[in-house]
Amino acid sequence: MQKNRTSLHSRNRHLRLNSRRDFLADVGRGMLIGGVGSSLAFDLGLAPVFADEGPGRLDFGKLEPLVALMQDLPVHKLQTRLVEKLNSGVELKTLIAAGALANARTFGGQDYVGYHTLMALAPAYEMASELPESMRPLPVLKVLHRNTNRIQQFGGRKKEVLRPLEPTALGQAEGGSDWLRSATRSADMDRAENTFAALAGQSVGEAYNHLQYAVQDEVDVHRVVLSWRAWALLDFTGTEQAHTLLRQSVRYCVNTEKNRRRNNRGPAEIRSVLPKLLDEYRLLDRKPGNRKGDDSWIRELSQAVFAGTREAAAGAVAAALAEGYDPEQVGEAMSLAANQLLLRDPGRDKKRASNYNGKKPVGSVHGDSVGVHASDAINAWRNIARVSNHRNTVASLIVGAYHTGGQSGRSTAKAYPHAEQLEKISDTDPAKLLKQIDGAIREKDQMRVTAIVQRYGEQGHNARPMFDLLLRYTTSEFGALHAEKYYRTVTEEFASTRPAFRWRQLVGLGRVMASSYGNTAAGYNEARQLLGLA
Repeated sequence: MQKNRTSLHSRNRHLRLNSRRDFLADVGRGMLIGGVGSSLAFDLGLAPVFADEGPGRLDFGKLEPLVALMQDLPVHKLQTRLVEKLNSGVELKTLIAAGALANARTFGGQDYVGYHTLMALAPAYEMASELPESMRPLPVLKVLHRNTNRIQQFGGRKKEVLRPLEPTALGQAEGGSDWLRSATRSADMDRAENTFAALAGQSVGEAYNHLQYAVQDEVDVHRVVLSWRAWALLDFTGTEQAHTLLRQSVRYCVNTEKNRRRNNRGPAEIRSVLPKLLDEYRLLDRKPGNRKGDDSWIRELSQAVFAGTREAAAGAVAAALAEGYDPEQVGEAMSLAANQLLLRDPGRDKKRASNYNGKKPVGSVHGDSVGVHASDAINAWRNIARVSNHRNTVASLIVGAYHTGGQSGRSTAKAYPHAEQLEKISDTDPAKLLKQIDGAIREKDQMRVTAIVQRYGEQGHNARPMFDLLLRYTTSEFGALHAEKYYRTVTEEFASTRPAFRWRQLVGLGRVMASSYGNTAAGYNEARQLLGLA
């Protein structure tokens, strides 16, 4: 497991470093565009820009036949055709790319099931890489089945949301980031689309930095996770599809603004909290720190984020950054705070369970629970911070802390597992403990699962067999749209958390798997049969 974890950490670090280099290489070009104005930049060929949606359809070149298949083929025929594609040499990565583009063209970030499915695509591929070769297609086929099924429920090609944009001059603007944020705040979809289309003519990294100003305007798990997962999908589609994938976030932000106005709600307080903290702690004038905190410091900051109000949590993180603490260390504490929301969640009560037709029963914590949502959100804020410029690194962590804070009102006094539950776990043999966990998951005994997972970790056993067990259930179960991305959240956070605390992440995953067991994902059994795994 240590070797695998090191490999994962090295790959993620390599990707982050490359992304940061891309951003730094783009700064000169961005300064030039900002200095000459975007109209002149367009004339010079620096920033191609676009206007209102015109007729026609987006076309994805060599991927177009596969994208169209994902939209048009009846879902009961889909998996057979996809397995044929795999057998003919098409890679899983290509299937993910086509699925993402089919999803984006159809939904444009406007459909709840649609954008949750988009968020699951890259995590499904990462899950596949951890499985034996014969089983690798399973999580990908499962999510692609969900993708095409929802596309056809939505109306398929006839209801496509994203259309091509025609070139036009953008006009003068003081700053692309401020202008895009102003456009999304206006609740004018055409204005916001036009603005981002122009900014997307710059480098993909610079466009992503501009986008974060709008993403940081509200604290909404779907808003931030959609932004991060769309970026992660560029590794599959190529950066030439960046505008198609990232404009979904622009549209999501505009829709949120429309809903806010429709419901007569005032602007989110983060819009005033963030600039105040950036100014108060002079964070834009400071270089990123590399100060390391000890375990007690991590506990203290984590508790401040978990138990504090939203503004107090954001202030605690801003202060830590001002004191020179490494953003990675600050993010680690924030991730543990989100994990506490899951481990202290009493589970859904009758009122919260009544709307899901038994798929999220009383006591359940899978799907859109506060802890899963908080963990996925912090993971996204941390990843955005890793690939962004300095301003967005500190801003993402502050907004992420604000996002996590203020949610502990329903939390239990102690985190699971409790001492009396741990006392019942006496075995030390890892194989026996894994077998006990498997049985407890099938019995949907969340508390017993958390106790066994924690005891397994305390005894120093290899984490890989534990991941393998929980991965099996993440693959087979529906998970109420959240299984794949939460598994990916846990694998990343486990790898980046110090040994003293990292097993809390797996304890949380074990609880979620016990909660979600019993609802096999649509298409899963068919995929097993087609792959000869029945």
